[in-house]
Amino acid sequence: MGLPARGKSTLAIRLRDYFLKEGIPARIFNNGNLRRRYLSQLETSSSEFYSPENVAAMELRRKLALMNMTRAKTYLRNNGTIAILDATNAGRERRSLIEKTLNDHDLLFIECVNDDDDILKMSIREKIRLPEFAHLKEKAEKEFLKRIGYYKLIYTPLKTERNYIRIDTLQNMIIGEKHSDVIPYYERLRDYLVTDEVKNLFLIRHTETEYNVENRIGGDPPLTHKGRRQALALGRFFKRNKISYIFTSNKERTIQTAKMIGSMQDDCRIIPLREFDEIGAGICEKMTYEEIETKLPQVFKKRGADKYNYVYPDGESYATMKPRIMEGIKKAFFLNRHAANIMIVGHQAVNRMILSHFLYRREDDVPYIYIPQDRFYHIVSKQDKKIFELKRYD
Repeated sequence: MGLPARGKSTLAIRLRDYFLKEGIPARIFNNGNLRRRYLSQLETSSSEFYSPENVAAMELRRKLALMNMTRAKTYLRNNGTIAILDATNAGRERRSLIEKTLNDHDLLFIECVNDDDDILKMSIREKIRLPEFAHLKEKAEKEFLKRIGYYKLIYTPLKTERNYIRIDTLQNMIIGEKHSDVIPYYERLRDYLVTDEVKNLFLIRHTETEYNVENRIGGDPPLTHKGRRQALALGRFFKRNKISYIFTSNKERTIQTAKMIGSMQDDCRIIPLREFDEIGAGICEKMTYEEIETKLPQVFKKRGADKYNYVYPDGESYATMKPRIMEGIKKAFFLNRHAANIMIVGHQAVNRMILSHFLYRREDDVPYIYIPQDRFYHIVSKQDKKIFELKRYD
């Protein structure tokens, strides 16, 4: 349960796949799919279909929800073990109907909570790409936001239910729970909910820039001719892998690299995240390390003594940028959970921080992790499998 665009369907798919992999029969019963099957998309894409004052539509939605509950009950009476009801179930009245209809089965409610504005905007943009909203064109986002507003009028967070988990779907963090009954697989489910999981992460550093040639730090330089050739080589290498999203920083060099990779993909979207911007060098921006040593010897000396914690004057350190990098990782994982492959085109310091999230390196060692421009890191991180490999693409 939860408001629209909070990650319910994504979580439902993840849970079903997890249980099936464990040999536990599980099936999803999605109210939206049933609605789209039996009703006109012109009708269901309109925000007014979800208005609490639209009595006829409310009755239709109730009947469809009850149909889904009945289908779930039949499944459980036969060979099913876990039925996942995927719907907003935003009000106490609907949840009470579930309790009455499925009163001969163990029930656990999972509330998906996520109030991050950036994630909500990007999630809505993905939602309105569905065929259901095609006829609305530029009005689609406005209609979807209005739909969310109607759900907010009846939204009641979990509290009185006997068994529930409230989870921040961006942070994979449980923010509330109640466990009144013995629920099968509860501990395994709870552990899985808080686990970061990535099937394939391709972590790439932007290709060569003019500043790389001159050994300058920071700034916003473009790619060199060699850098463009490298980016095209990356594109050719990954052509056989389906990449739905490429996450970058807001800097030109990462976006240029991503565009060349994305140009060889079908329907690949590039999403810049400010969280992946390179470490801020402050007063040292655009300087070479030799210039820093000559003109700002104290800065050079202090940073050399503690590279992880030293904060550039008017800038950042590895330590101070860690929270935003971790937030960027969470956003990338949230937006790309349906896809098998995740790609991040980042910077040297940024990619070191991302790798340290998986490799658990000592802080003192993080600023020295090897981040070449002619190779990339391939990472798999699941409960039962971990892979870290540095691979060439040329």
